[in-house]
Amino acid sequence: MNNLLNIALPVFYFALVWAYGKAFFSDKAWAKHVKRTILVSTIAVHLFALAYRTMVFRHPPVTTVFEIFTVLACSITVTYFIIELRTQRKETGYFILNLAFFFQLASSIFIKDTPVVPEILRSPLFGIHVSFALIGYAAITIAGAYGLMYLMLYHEMKAVKFGVIYKKLPTLETMERMTFTAVKLAFLLLGVAILFGFIWLHQAIAHPNYFDPKLVGTIIVWAMYAFLVIAKTRYSWKGRKVMILSILGFLISLFSMTIINIFFSAFHKFY
Repeated sequence: MNNLLNIALPVFYFALVWAYGKAFFSDKAWAKHVKRTILVSTIAVHLFALAYRTMVFRHPPVTTVFEIFTVLACSITVTYFIIELRTQRKETGYFILNLAFFFQLASSIFIKDTPVVPEILRSPLFGIHVSFALIGYAAITIAGAYGLMYLMLYHEMKAVKFGVIYKKLPTLETMERMTFTAVKLAFLLLGVAILFGFIWLHQAIAHPNYFDPKLVGTIIVWAMYAFLVIAKTRYSWKGRKVMILSILGFLISLFSMTIINIFFSAFHKFY
């Protein structure tokens, strides 16, 4: 069953990206009609695959790089779906869902079964912590992508060059609203991940180091998004300042997940 699901998931994601691409670039009516159905179906199959893998191997599927990739692909897709539902705008799906497709493709090609892992990694708290963190990072990725699209559209309009970006993407106001929806999700989900991480930390390590670089970096990222939420809601920040901060937050998060995670963190390492 695991092998079958590993083959099926990239097929579902390819069909999803293809439908969104046809709707965006060719304005195909049938693609616009079926793409939401394919999106929901892909999420349902992916959630079943993750639940089945967890049940079979008796640990959350987040103990290797390529298990992380499949959870990240699902997280990006679910987060995008939430934003699409809240904003009722579907034009950006092709660009966002391509990221999920490539993460899942890499996972399906290279993932290995991991029936034997340290017992502490079987903890439900560990699974909750990592799952919320990955969904939070997915929201950060989407916020950064929307911020970049906003700036592209802004500069195209400023240069009076009304090309495909101007014709196909939503308005600046809509892009800003979509970006801020992703920012709020990132703030909430990353906060929950930090909370469960602190709880799990005492079970995993006898004498935890609260100044671990990854832990400090994650709190800094969360604090940046907290500042962005406050600045937007209380002080009416808008426009390019919000977009630039969303891109900066993504770059810092990427640095934290890669360089800091691999070379500097004492306990945030892949199994």
